[in-house]
Amino acid sequence: MPLIRRYDEPDCRAILPEFITKRLVVSCKLPLRFVILIGYSNMRLRTMTNRDVVAGLRLNTLAGWNQTATDWHRFLDASPEGCFVAEIDEQVCGTATTISYQERFAWIGMVLVDPQYRKRGIGTQLLRRTVEYLDQCGIPTMKLDATPQGQPIYEKMGFVTEYQIERWILKRLPDQIVKLATSNIAPLTEAQLSTIQDKDQHVFDADRSQLLRSLHSETPEFAMGVFEQGALRGYALGRRGSFADHLGPWMAESRSAAKTLIDEFLRRSSRDTLLVDCLTANPFATELLCARGFSPSRTLTRMYRGPNAFPGKPDSLCAILGPEFG
Repeated sequence: MPLIRRYDEPDCRAILPEFITKRLVVSCKLPLRFVILIGYSNMRLRTMTNRDVVAGLRLNTLAGWNQTATDWHRFLDASPEGCFVAEIDEQVCGTATTISYQERFAWIGMVLVDPQYRKRGIGTQLLRRTVEYLDQCGIPTMKLDATPQGQPIYEKMGFVTEYQIERWILKRLPDQIVKLATSNIAPLTEAQLSTIQDKDQHVFDADRSQLLRSLHSETPEFAMGVFEQGALRGYALGRRGSFADHLGPWMAESRSAAKTLIDEFLRRSSRDTLLVDCLTANPFATELLCARGFSPSRTLTRMYRGPNAFPGKPDSLCAILGPEFG
């Protein structure tokens, strides 16, 4: 049930986002002495549970995002108290998730709002709830990957830019999908997987081995390492999303190692749509993707709030795991 209240102009400007007050001034051409604020008296925020996974899938499908039920369970397994939903009339209309990495920094993701409830402040309330929760947990730094639409909102909450990311997409016709006959990279041994986890902790600046093992367990065919004389020169993992296979993280110390990994991923994937979230500053990743028919589809901005004491080693990273995970 909509809630209608009247506010004097100073109160209104304190409550409503700037773009709404500007729009009201232009449209009404009157002082904002009495402004109607339309909200929802029965909206509530609560902790997300496994019962909400279906609702989360509905929202990310409406948004055209690639997550699966397995991804939602990864969020809940990693942060059972730090994922939230917004409800109206007991129907989930928004979500937000957090993952803490060794309490060094936390990741905020999956800020989604049902299209019919957008532009009503629900996403902002969910974001504030995640920040409040992480502050209460004593996490000093929060990170996220912002769309151009969301970046101004995050900036108002104290987030600043770290670097740029581009999502690259490849659409393949059936005759363009190479059937894997032989592999240039052998399946990972347990020792090699442990080596990759150690290297990733150095590159990411935090231990996310549990998440990497989850990816390896679900899609071992996308878990790859390039070793030269026993030394790890590059690694990649991936996952099967709702409509596309997603490569990431993708790390390489050289163009040769990066090329081996992306070509092997193309051979091992049998789907027509592939996604890679590439760091724009990487000297060879974008060139390799472009040469293989990928094209950029959207930009993202890596942002952080608080001290950036653990920035990782982005210079050696070709692609992130994903904007929802970091």
